[in-house]
Amino acid sequence: MLVRSLILCVSFAVLSSVANAAEPWPQWRGPHGDGRVTDTVPPLTWSAENVAWQVALPGNGQSSPVVWDNRIFLTSDENRGAERLVFALDRGNGKLAWKQTAWQGSPEPSHQMNGWASATCATDGERVYAFFGRGGGLFCYSRDGEKLWDLPLGDFPGPWGTAACPVLTESLVLQNCDAEGDAKLIGVDKLTGKIVWSTPRENQRGWSTPLLINAGGKSLAVLNGHTGTRCYDAEIGKELWFCPGFNGRGEPTVTPDAAGHLFVVNGLAGDVYAIRNGGSGNVGQSHRLWHTPRKSGRDLPSPAIVGAHLLVMAMKGILTCYSTAEGAIEWEERVGGNFSASPVVADGKALFVAEDGEVVVVDPVASPHIARRNVIVPAANEVFRASLAAHDGQWLLRSDKTLYCIGANSK
Repeated sequence: MLVRSLILCVSFAVLSSVANAAEPWPQWRGPHGDGRVTDTVPPLTWSAENVAWQVALPGNGQSSPVVWDNRIFLTSDENRGAERLVFALDRGNGKLAWKQTAWQGSPEPSHQMNGWASATCATDGERVYAFFGRGGGLFCYSRDGEKLWDLPLGDFPGPWGTAACPVLTESLVLQNCDAEGDAKLIGVDKLTGKIVWSTPRENQRGWSTPLLINAGGKSLAVLNGHTGTRCYDAEIGKELWFCPGFNGRGEPTVTPDAAGHLFVVNGLAGDVYAIRNGGSGNVGQSHRLWHTPRKSGRDLPSPAIVGAHLLVMAMKGILTCYSTAEGAIEWEERVGGNFSASPVVADGKALFVAEDGEVVVVDPVASPHIARRNVIVPAANEVFRASLAAHDGQWLLRSDKTLYCIGANSK
């Protein structure tokens, strides 16, 4: 009887722990790669008084925080790219849990807005994956900081560095290796670090991260690029379809809506467009639903979907709202500031991080559309190009030098 009672108590404790566990934020743009907050929504209004904790980070970097249970995983570089770091922080207080030097050497060229640690990690809770391009390639660590494997991936020719983030299927790490030579998308065994498949891509510089979607029980990877959007079978790497774009670069990630339609902006000023998944070969005529010219300048942030509204923020702070059904411009507003980070969506609002640290909360159907401007008063030399991460009712906001935890401190 005593043994039975102990088993029941232990089982209840485990089930309670699982039930109360916060949803991880395990990769670029969150659990589904689309920026949507699907767990407890953190506060949409804050100021410096609402910073639960902040911590200076080692080195410099622009990767976004990823979170699993009590660990936050990030990357940075030191000595202007000569050293690449992967590290973990305690989720409760931001203290450094472990730090590993992934690579040391002569740094490759990189754009002043990029640097050498822009790709966000991906984690499955047991392992952490980090990508540094020419700086050693792809790395895998245990959640406790033990290096499990590394995979060099070549020179990545081009003057502006790399930034595409790894994403995880059940068994693979997918990594976009766009560059001006030997460009490819690869699938790597999560446990061994061996390349399972490698699919050539056009030799053009690119920084976009694959979006994983499920269609008919099959895992697909949809990836923006210099000439358009391509869809791949995520398990074998076969290219399934291609939809031409309009003006190159292809930094922003593809964003889906609830119906599974895919929305894309180019990087350089050009048409924004919507795609219906499916087909084969060139599907520009058959599956592109609409395209609408954009005249607001360069686009670095990915699009955000809020209900039936598509929000696209230009780098120079001009925000445009489109109808997802037809691509018609519903409104346009000059927000002010400079924007590089991709937005997140929570409680019917989109949150855009400006490079000075201001977070603009947008309600596409309210008047005025700017619902709030949240400021935490960072140091004058901090730059914010990482995207927000949401976890357990708090925001994690990263500058190149500091990580801020925003929201009620229940830890």
